[in-house]
Amino acid sequence: MISRDWCRRMAQYNRWMNRKLYACAAQLSDEQRLEDRGAFFKSLQGTLDHLVYADTAWLRRFGGRDLSGLDPRQPQRPDFASLRAERERLDEEILAWAETLDQTWLATTFSFTSQMSGKTFSSPSWQFVTHFFNHQTHHRGQATTLLMQFGIDPGVTDLPAMPDDA
Repeated sequence: MISRDWCRRMAQYNRWMNRKLYACAAQLSDEQRLEDRGAFFKSLQGTLDHLVYADTAWLRRFGGRDLSGLDPRQPQRPDFASLRAERERLDEEILAWAETLDQTWLATTFSFTSQMSGKTFSSPSWQFVTHFFNHQTHHRGQATTLLMQFGIDPGVTDLPAMPDDA
């Protein structure tokens, strides 16, 4: 079982890492960010865009809202500036959401139906919240690899290295 404190820390880590990655990505041209590098979501921008989609979808699910208007096959934000602004907004929403969590909700069974497969999943909420944060880390790892391919080192990404004021 996870706690609200763990969720808050992961939300802080999420924001810290996203700020680092977007600062690095801003050093690239639009063409470089959109270049198909053979990654799962093809490009660096495609990977960052997927994270915006997935985080939005999970927050809507957790809040009992539907996913209308969200399409995982369509870019969430077509240009880097609006993608970055949405990421900043979303990271603040994730931080605020983490503050609302309590042990009762985390232990409650949560169910949702996947947009892609139509399959329904049910587990304690804490397992989906753990997946939410793990999914972010997984794809940010891909993004750091893509940045390194362009010769941009995002620096240390380890959770213990996050500054206390992040």
